[in-house]
Amino acid sequence: MPSRDVVFASLAALVVAGGAVGVGVVGSGLPTRVVGAEVAPPWPVPDVGDRPGRAELAGMQNVWGQDLAMHVHTHLSITVDGEDVTIPGDIGHDADTKLAAPLHTHDTSGIVHVESPRRESFVLGQLFTEWDVHLDAVRIGSLGPDDGLELTAFVDGSRWSGDPAGIRLSDFEDVALVLAPRGETVAAPPAFAWPPDYR
Repeated sequence: MPSRDVVFASLAALVVAGGAVGVGVVGSGLPTRVVGAEVAPPWPVPDVGDRPGRAELAGMQNVWGQDLAMHVHTHLSITVDGEDVTIPGDIGHDADTKLAAPLHTHDTSGIVHVESPRRESFVLGQLFTEWDVHLDAVRIGSLGPDDGLELTAFVDGSRWSGDPAGIRLSDFEDVALVLAPRGETVAAPPAFAWPPDYR
C-alpha cells in the first residue's frame, strides 16, 4: 500500500494536471468533492508544511502580498450532538512562511476570510479540503449515518438542500453545519454576532 506522502503527491499532481479533478472548477456551480480525512473531531489545522499542498488540492495558490480584488468574510459553525466543534485558526494560512490561500482562517472564531486577486466564486468544500476534513451531503469527517447522526446545513438560518460542500461563500454569510441524532428536530443556531471591526 502506498504511503500517505505518495498518495498526497499523486493527488496534488492529479489536480495540477487536470485542473478540475478532485475539487471541481471554482465558480462552476458544481459541488466540490472534498479531499479530506474521514476521522472524528477534534479536527486540527494541518501541519505548516502540508498547508500549501492542501491549498493546491483545493484549487488555490498562495496569494500572500498580492493586491486584492475581493475581500469578504463568511462565518462557519459546526455542531455535533449539541456540542460546538472548534474551527482552528490558520487553515490555509501561515504568517511565518508568508502563506495565504484565498480561503483561510486567522483564529478560532469561525470567520473564514475570502481574499483573492480575482473576483471569483469559492465554495465551502474548498475550505474543508484545505482543512483535511471530509465533507459530503451526509457526513463530516467520519461522523454521519453510521453513528446515528443526520447532517443538516443552514445558510443564514435557512436549510440548505444538497451537498453543503457546494455552498458558495458570500460576505457576512452565516453557514451552520449541524450533526444531530437521526429523527431529532433541528433548528438553525443563533445568528453569528459579527465583531464591530468587520462591519
